[in-house]
Amino acid sequence: MRGRVLVVYATGNGSTAQIAGAIADVLRTAGLEAEPRLARFVASVAPYDAVVLGSGLYAGHWQRDARRFVRRHRHQLADRPLWLFSSGPLDTTASQGDIPPTPAVLRLVQGLGAREHVTFGGCLRQDASSRGARMLLRSGRPGDFRDFPVIEAWAARVAAQLLAEPEHAQ
Repeated sequence: MRGRVLVVYATGNGSTAQIAGAIADVLRTAGLEAEPRLARFVASVAPYDAVVLGSGLYAGHWQRDARRFVRRHRHQLADRPLWLFSSGPLDTTASQGDIPPTPAVLRLVQGLGAREHVTFGGCLRQDASSRGARMLLRSGRPGDFRDFPVIEAWAARVAAQLLAEPEHAQ
């Protein structure tokens, strides 16, 4: 089936899942079939025509489930259009301009041949339960710095690129 997009993500406390859901919503609105899935539960990328892959950033690295997903599906990812996103800065820097990928994420971008990587602001709620989140909370950095209009605009650009490709053209 043409136009099937996997929006796969790794999340510690659910905020990256909400970003992935917003991306999938925009892709569906554009006429693509988009499915948001947690990275640890994806058995195969084969049924999908394209992939959007994202993870929360912790100490400059993607979460373990995202890194494992890349290792398991590296060859399938190389055969289809791929976009990457990170979520993480717990301040307004992501809304103020492009943030280059961290060195670890840049290696993923280059190694996978991703078309693009973008960093979105993160979210850390007081009720966050992961170990890393608890450490950040102790340093006094809670807040929601996700900018959904920016996320949705990026997803619309991804959709436009996919729909412009010959195999997806109407």
